[in-house]
Amino acid sequence: MPSTPVPYWRISGFYLFYFASLGVLVPYWTLYLQSLNFNAREIGELMAILMATKFIAPYIWGWIADHTGKGMLVIRIGSIISVIVFAGVFIDQSYWWMALIMALFSFFWNATLPQFEANTMNHLGINTHRYSVIRLWGSFGFILAVILIGYFIDDRGLFIIPASIMFFFLLIAVFSFLVPEGPEQKHLNDQGKIIEVLKQPVVIALLVVCFLAQMSHGPYYTFYSIFLKQHGYSGDALGWLWALGVLAEIIVFMYMHKLMPMFGARKLLMTALLLTAVRWYLIGHYVDNLIIILLAQILHAASFGLYHAVSIDLYHHFFKGKYQGRGQAIYSSISFGAGGAVGSYASGLMWDKVEPAFLFNLASVIALLAFFISWKFIRLQENKTWGASD
Repeated sequence: MPSTPVPYWRISGFYLFYFASLGVLVPYWTLYLQSLNFNAREIGELMAILMATKFIAPYIWGWIADHTGKGMLVIRIGSIISVIVFAGVFIDQSYWWMALIMALFSFFWNATLPQFEANTMNHLGINTHRYSVIRLWGSFGFILAVILIGYFIDDRGLFIIPASIMFFFLLIAVFSFLVPEGPEQKHLNDQGKIIEVLKQPVVIALLVVCFLAQMSHGPYYTFYSIFLKQHGYSGDALGWLWALGVLAEIIVFMYMHKLMPMFGARKLLMTALLLTAVRWYLIGHYVDNLIIILLAQILHAASFGLYHAVSIDLYHHFFKGKYQGRGQAIYSSISFGAGGAVGSYASGLMWDKVEPAFLFNLASVIALLAFFISWKFIRLQENKTWGASD
């Protein structure tokens, strides 16, 4: 860790509980929606709402944080309101009510992580390549939650899903008050206007790549658990499979501070996208082969771990100084927001009309397109953080 004091455990605690909530929401929320008798189209639409707010909310809150210089205040407000609004899922379970609750709570909830990422980077200072050493605690939280909830689903039923999410949201709110505001990093080459950053060809290419990369995740995040359930996997097995993927992600995070200087951001990004394409093909064609499904889950190390760590560093590099909050917000908006929403919505429309193998094949092709764009258009100069020439 850097020589200047970093509140390592408080920052790590926030990541732990934030991603523990994702460890319930991502693998199991669609199962809960299915238990409420929503069909595939409705599930896809509801998950698209969850993703779509990431396209709008992070940038709005990022603009506020950058102009006020109070990113942690934005995080605390977003965390508290998320808890209050999510409580609405216990009042009614009709389609339009659930759509309203998911839109409102995710609007505030999606404000928190991009600003927290920027705050973490500010605490790290020049040692941003050490980000993954802190972020891996989020992966531990995800694993803990996904295994426990997978066990409890078989033992106590699906109501444990919204109750667990509510519990973790409360802990996120608590930890948001424990983490201090990080010192803003000064840059000699601070940009004049953010539009000048966005007009750079390499930044445009990066935005397109991130959109496509997360769009390809649509069938996985929306229907993977349902797909496995349809093929006879138990709730306990689902939990362990999701956990295996995140464990592989943790291993990547542990070594990113060595991989980044050794290979450079561009090569690592292309590797992540190529392996993502392989992963979707394996899931679509070999769901009944446990060995291959285990291998596909290990590839989560690339499709999320490697991809995300590189992306965070790239956006931190291109969006400097006063634009750091909005830079991370744009990353979240374009990838997990717009890309995730389009992928989830399209998957919901197609799930009952085509074979799952076709849908995962399409996801694989989209990841390959992102790989080609990164190879053709993303060129980076050598710098002291990445080390390797791109």
